[in-house]
Amino acid sequence: MRRVSNAQVRKLMEEMSKHGHIGVAAMKADMDRKTARKYVAAGELPSEMVVERSWRTRPDPFVDVWPEVEQMLVDAPGLEAKTVFDALQRKYPDRFVDGQVRSLQRKVRLWRSARGPSKTVTFAQRHRPGEAAQTDFTSTNELAVTVAGAPYEHLLCNMTLPYSNWRWSTVCLSESMAAIRRGVQRALFQLGRIPEWHQTDNSTSATHRIPAGKGSPSTTQNRTFNVEYVALMKHFGMKPRTTEVGAKEQNGDIEATNGALKRSLEQALLLRGHRDFESVEAWQSFVDDVNRRANKGRTRMAEELAAMRELNVEKLPEYVELSVVVSDWSTVRVKHCAYSVPARLIGARVRVRLFEQQLEVWFSDQLQLSCERLLGRNQHRVDYRHVIWSLVRKPGAFSRYVYREDLFPSVTFRRAFDAVQTPHRGVKGDLEYLRILHLAATTMESEVEAALSMLLDDKATITADAVKALVMQKCTPTVPEMTPPTVDLQAYDRLLKVLA
Repeated sequence: MRRVSNAQVRKLMEEMSKHGHIGVAAMKADMDRKTARKYVAAGELPSEMVVERSWRTRPDPFVDVWPEVEQMLVDAPGLEAKTVFDALQRKYPDRFVDGQVRSLQRKVRLWRSARGPSKTVTFAQRHRPGEAAQTDFTSTNELAVTVAGAPYEHLLCNMTLPYSNWRWSTVCLSESMAAIRRGVQRALFQLGRIPEWHQTDNSTSATHRIPAGKGSPSTTQNRTFNVEYVALMKHFGMKPRTTEVGAKEQNGDIEATNGALKRSLEQALLLRGHRDFESVEAWQSFVDDVNRRANKGRTRMAEELAAMRELNVEKLPEYVELSVVVSDWSTVRVKHCAYSVPARLIGARVRVRLFEQQLEVWFSDQLQLSCERLLGRNQHRVDYRHVIWSLVRKPGAFSRYVYREDLFPSVTFRRAFDAVQTPHRGVKGDLEYLRILHLAATTMESEVEAALSMLLDDKATITADAVKALVMQKCTPTVPEMTPPTVDLQAYDRLLKVLA
């Protein structure tokens, strides 16, 4: 029998109030006349007439073992019903079937609500204007943003003021101290004011000293702030504080901001029509515009600004400076990653400026290297220009060189190396390729690559001399022949006569 809905009964009552004819009203409400009389007489909706069932439709399969189950839940309150059910199946084979697990889950849920241990209460807090700012990192992979056509995996370092919900975001690549420094500074200088406290979670090494063995009970307590983060807070005059271990709700405002921001960005990207940006700076500008529009509607912002101190300090450099000695490999090792530098610096102590997205090497106040920063551990970036002169003198070192793959600037150079190895095997073939690489280092890499592409397309024999001949031919300028112009001075004579 088809059940009658609340909407049907409302329609029935409406028709009865118009004309009072039960037959017509029942027809328009799409129900039987007898059913219509029942609801008219009761004057209630179907949902209000439901009687809670106090009897079971089938026997309880756990009635005999329930005292045992209850004791298990008392002894170990963290046990899940599924775990208890698996234990019962092992203890009583062929007595319980898999389909009964839901019955036990309902029974355990009702028992915990009626007789189980008390749960931790979350207490809603009142925020005071200007008291604190919360900062957190959030992934943006779901936005599928691309830069110059290539996927751009990154994070956003978000700061929010819980009282007014003002927010600001900074594009970053990792949860690092450099990212925290840049994100906090951009937000504070945009705000122009300084709150009393700055709050983060306790799980990131960007702000905390996390001992080895992270995750064990002995290492998740009493985490202290690292020196760099304390110095950052001292510079701006803010007090650092953190959430308790496992208490994510204490950072609830910034977590909510993360979700709201990504929804706003998604809508703005849909309206834009595409997700590709010409540069990281263009994407950052897009994020800033979305935040500015959102911050215009913050009605509590005036109270927030009035309660905070004015920002009256200089912006800190957005890098961490390290002192490193150049190894015999002509590399410096920074944050577990290796970068090559000019070989003349071997043994020298250089200054490394570690930005959030790039790295600079300085020696004697001269910039020696500027490149994109590597992320992760045991990565390497070796520029063939830094080591090629030594390799040409020691070609035997090339075949087993640890960073050999870095000495193929492009796929074309790799194909050229394979082609060179066909007529020349071993050290002789390596030397021929190294001479080509030396030519790229002393002239222009693009010109050498073009010459290699031409030889590969023509299936010609690739040698350093052949590549050099093509490069020199292309580099030699041609002077066009020009016919000397005929100069007519009579025009000047006519001009002088007019002026006289």
